[in-house]
Amino acid sequence: MPEPVLRMEIIALGTVQGVGFRPFVYRLARKWNVTGTILNTDQGVVIEVEGKEPSVQSFINTLSMSPPPLARITSLHQHQHHSLKGFKEFSILKSMSLHKSQALIPADVALCKDCLDDILDPHNRRFSYPFTNCTNCGPRFTIVETIPYDRLGTSMKSFPLCSQCRMEYEDPGNRRFHAQPNACAECGPQLSYHDADGKKLKAFSPLEEVARSLKQGQIVAMRGLGGFHLVVDAGSEEAVTRLRKRKGRKSKPLAVMTASVDEVNRFCILDNTAAELLQGVERPIVLLPRKESCLAEAVTPGIAEIGVMLPYTPLHQLLFLQPDCPRTLVMTSGNRSGAPIFTANKAAVEGLCGIADCFLLHNREIMTRVDDSVARISRRGVQLLRRARGYVPAATVLQQEFPSILACGGGLKSTFCLTRGSEAFLSQHIGDLFNLESLDFYRESIYHFKRLLQVEPEAVVCDLHPDYLSSHYAKELNLPLYKIQHHHAHAAAVLAEHGIEEKVLALVLDGTGLGDDNSSWGGEVLLADCLDYERVGSLTPMLLPGGDAAAEEPWRMGLSLLFNLGQNEPEIQFAEKQKQRALWQMMEQGFNCPVTTSCGRFFDGIAALLGVCLLADYEGQAAMELESLAWREKGGQDLGGLLENCSWKEATVCSDNRLILQQDILVQKVLNQLTDGRAAATIALDFHLCLIRSFFDLLCKLAEKTGVSHIVLTGGCMQNTLLLEGLFILLEQNNFIVHTGQQIPVNDGGIALGQAIIGGLRHVSGCTHESNRNPG
Repeated sequence: MPEPVLRMEIIALGTVQGVGFRPFVYRLARKWNVTGTILNTDQGVVIEVEGKEPSVQSFINTLSMSPPPLARITSLHQHQHHSLKGFKEFSILKSMSLHKSQALIPADVALCKDCLDDILDPHNRRFSYPFTNCTNCGPRFTIVETIPYDRLGTSMKSFPLCSQCRMEYEDPGNRRFHAQPNACAECGPQLSYHDADGKKLKAFSPLEEVARSLKQGQIVAMRGLGGFHLVVDAGSEEAVTRLRKRKGRKSKPLAVMTASVDEVNRFCILDNTAAELLQGVERPIVLLPRKESCLAEAVTPGIAEIGVMLPYTPLHQLLFLQPDCPRTLVMTSGNRSGAPIFTANKAAVEGLCGIADCFLLHNREIMTRVDDSVARISRRGVQLLRRARGYVPAATVLQQEFPSILACGGGLKSTFCLTRGSEAFLSQHIGDLFNLESLDFYRESIYHFKRLLQVEPEAVVCDLHPDYLSSHYAKELNLPLYKIQHHHAHAAAVLAEHGIEEKVLALVLDGTGLGDDNSSWGGEVLLADCLDYERVGSLTPMLLPGGDAAAEEPWRMGLSLLFNLGQNEPEIQFAEKQKQRALWQMMEQGFNCPVTTSCGRFFDGIAALLGVCLLADYEGQAAMELESLAWREKGGQDLGGLLENCSWKEATVCSDNRLILQQDILVQKVLNQLTDGRAAATIALDFHLCLIRSFFDLLCKLAEKTGVSHIVLTGGCMQNTLLLEGLFILLEQNNFIVHTGQQIPVNDGGIALGQAIIGGLRHVSGCTHESNRNPG
């Protein structure tokens, strides 16, 4: 008796478009001798197959268990039809649009080895072509305008395929089969070299000219994958200093790019995990401990780490192959200070005039602005600090479905989040929402995400702080509005990432966020789940002399810590005598001195007391330099052993129904050590150890009181690796289950995800919201 023939319809959801999925399925169908069709739709990839039952099952099993490397299948919906269509072969159909989209656009992917071989092979027609790609690599999210993901929906629609590229595009056996950005030197995008005024210069090889300019110490503005970079020789003190002066970036660390892992080893300490991350398809900037090196000191002044990335486009690879190209290049965002990176040629030439000495441009339009991602290796593996290129727009899968929610994020390191069903889509890094350019980028990105996801939100969520531009934007929408406390959103982001539904103790340490009592929080322990929270612990409130000015002038917090001790006006001199005297009087009179429990400001104050940083050029500078000092002192010593042997005093008291960590005890110890003449680095390390022990003690007391064993560590201060790793060591030694952000940043770049899940739960449970609907 012949085996029965089945007809199965399969809908694959997830990241299955633009990742070589259709040619993979085509080859799989031929392998298992099944016939049928496959097509991209805005519902996902729809596959119909007919064949003998064992062959069909083998086809489905292989598809489920061994998809192509860049695909991420979130579900395979299967339906057996009782009638057959009698397919004669397996074919790929033209993409179509059905209803609302369920498709996911893939992230941009670093150049693959096969394409690298192509551009290095003198006999290959893509030899030295800087826009080479295939289904396994190249631009995706940055070139997409509409869905489904086909060439006409991308910026490649301006480049009709030549006959050879079309043959590749239409050949199911070719790795460029249906590779939407496919191109070559005959039909694809081209480079051009321009002077400081944007005038195009004749150049046989634009890359040769750029390499020569870099060797001469010039600043090059280079159009890349998701925007412009400003590029200089990282080994030239003069060139890096000139870049800082022209860009107005006094001391904020600069990222570098170098050709290989071997090159990274020249100036950084590198382990296998970090090397793997550097070479992965996402190619983020990775923060690595620096060695005494050949790089200019001006690259990362005062910081013990360097942000390093490897080439991720053929353009980068070919640049490093030029004989005149320096071995390591500074690659910093091509923008004016505080504004988004430029993406368009004309705007960049106008906006970077006076900064760049020359321009390397190309004519492939960037549809979506995307910065480089930033990551580091933590005790738990990879920890993303800035989530952008290579990771966006991948979804976070939630524990339940919601109506579509728009979460607007915060004010610093801003992102937003859109939900669709049980998926949450956190945007790329937008930046600090302080000006019109950033707000325009924010609005454009929300519109773009809504178009790609084909959703219209039913409710909007924002931070409690009324002055954030993101909060103003949320209020403009005619939607139910939910305001979410800042630190609860931090905690919920970690819960959402890890799928945790039970209550946790969340230690949330950051700069500042508005509390539900209308004061400034930032050193909190919350008993929380994704719906609600209770504030059960915090630092002792401190004065914030001058309000927001204290974040830019850490010496103010140093003075505040001394004032909190109840001392008379101190002899220690932070600033000009008259200015310091005026500030002390402000604190005595309670004028313009709001209170805060901010751990970030506490770090600032300690850094000021030690003379590490009195004036900050960028957010978090004082805390970062204090941590770097502590790491240098630690050296190769075991952190667990140091914590076990450190001398600290219990510093918790109960007040206002919560446990308070009295940081005055830590401040007094720092002052005693200064009086004893101990070195600043020694004190910095001891301070970190005592603070870790104090927070651990606080969490233990609260865990005993609440019966909770799950601990969440989050907030911008958890980017301090010494603090984070120390807490992990002590908590795990005592059998706590500890969670922190990994794929979702612990800083304000992750709070939109937390806002989205809190807002979604409140919306479906009928919680009270503010109405934004216009009257009448």
